[in-house]
Amino acid sequence: MVSMNHPIAVEAGRAMFAALTREAAACTRCPAMCERTAVLSELNGSLAARIMFIGEAPGRKGADRTRKPFSGDQSGKNFDRFLASIGLSRQQIFITSAALCNPRTESGANRKPGKAELKNCSDFLRRTIATVDPAIIITLGSVALDALKVIEPHSLTLKESAATMHSWDRRVLVPIYHPSPQVLASHRREAEQLRDYKVVARAIKSLDRLEWALVPRESRRTSPLSKQDKLLVQ
Repeated sequence: MVSMNHPIAVEAGRAMFAALTREAAACTRCPAMCERTAVLSELNGSLAARIMFIGEAPGRKGADRTRKPFSGDQSGKNFDRFLASIGLSRQQIFITSAALCNPRTESGANRKPGKAELKNCSDFLRRTIATVDPAIIITLGSVALDALKVIEPHSLTLKESAATMHSWDRRVLVPIYHPSPQVLASHRREAEQLRDYKVVARAIKSLDRLEWALVPRESRRTSPLSKQDKLLVQ
């Protein structure tokens, strides 16, 4: 069996991701977003990242313009500030979203992606997770958390599960709130979000204590958590 760190496996992963990005760029499944381009490229982060963040969708003034998730707008500035608060850099993570294209209203404003649009993008999300194969997934907001249900069912809600660690698809899942100015103003203030990111930091630190994160990835996918490991997640 070839290790995932073997050069052959690395090249295979790059080839898979390149094919995925080409397919996403050519996608026309959502009529309302056919004029948009999917935000999925090497700008999303390292394919070797052990940590993946999943957002809602590219913003009109942000990623839809810069082609880099969480950049170019206030949400991106907030996100970078929260990452810095726990000493995490973009070089260490991979970022994607539940919907890869920017959903807009007829007036041109950002809107939440619809259920059909999320379903259309779910296979891209599933394949991105499979290609990067992160040990920890952090969802940013309820849309991203709910998008995971299509890939592997769960019963988590953001209100009840925010900033707690859970086992999902043989990975550690940490749901937290979106870093948008609207959320900061009305649902999760700055101080609360900073505390949420401390939970993310603890999840990262726990990686070296999780037995399934230390064995080959192929085995980790099918190996259940030990009793000691289960104490680390809820």
